[in-house]
Amino acid sequence: MQGLIIKSTGSWYTVQTDDGQRVDCRIKGIFRIKGIVTTNPLAVGDIVDFEMEPDQETGVITNLHQRKNYIIRKSINLSRQAQIIAANLDQAVLVVTLASPRTSLGFIDRFLVTAEAYDIPAKLIFNKLDLFSEEGIEVLADFMSIYQHIGYPCYEVSALEGINIDQVKGLLSNKVTLFSGHSGVGKSSLINALLPDLSLRTNEISDWSDKGMHTTTFAEMFELPEGGFIIDTPGIKELGVIDIEKQELSHFFPEMRDRMHDCRFHNCRHINEPGCAVLEAVESGEIAQSRYDSYLSIYNGNETRG
Repeated sequence: MQGLIIKSTGSWYTVQTDDGQRVDCRIKGIFRIKGIVTTNPLAVGDIVDFEMEPDQETGVITNLHQRKNYIIRKSINLSRQAQIIAANLDQAVLVVTLASPRTSLGFIDRFLVTAEAYDIPAKLIFNKLDLFSEEGIEVLADFMSIYQHIGYPCYEVSALEGINIDQVKGLLSNKVTLFSGHSGVGKSSLINALLPDLSLRTNEISDWSDKGMHTTTFAEMFELPEGGFIIDTPGIKELGVIDIEKQELSHFFPEMRDRMHDCRFHNCRHINEPGCAVLEAVESGEIAQSRYDSYLSIYNGNETRG
């Protein structure tokens, strides 16, 4: 039998067949993907073959179909290991907020670099529009312009008040979309606004840290009535970039990629070399200083938590 993994809880996977049947499955014995060292061999979005266990309502996964793509994040506490967040994606959406809790530009940039590295189109949703003053709206516009300027679509919404939810519905229609972001940015509230019958659990922001408390503890896939799927993932506190060589890093910043062939040296690091077209663009304001700072931070191997 063949099916789609729609939920992963670590040792068990919920597999949905084409006719809508759902079977809880496990992996039998050692199951490792050649060339990928991760904490989880299978992920939500994977297409697998499975067999029913004798006299049981559960199954055993026997084969993984070839993936169109997948996206990985580095395990911060286990620096040599990584976790596959999801597979077979059409796009990745990062839900961010400028307050309660604030999502840093560095965190956004790491997510975008990871999506670029795995060739997954990325988009940004700025939530909690209902909290913004007039001055805050101006700051939001500045933040959005950084990313719109380099080709990343941005959306401003309020999951709480239902503002611009229809725009998001159009964005998701007939696509498999990864939803990611810090805990507390309103990811679950946004999914509830899109799929009211789900009633995903949401939590308030913790007063002492201004950080969200985890409400999603495992990845899960939800079918949209207009076609397509949302993959909800646990809130990410920090995001480590993995599998990117230093000399390749600038390839995953579109605004740098567009200029790197104009540098004097073909192996330019874009740090202090003479005749560097990227540095010239930063100095002239054509490349945002925050984006260049993120490049340096990732290049130097620094992690970011907010």
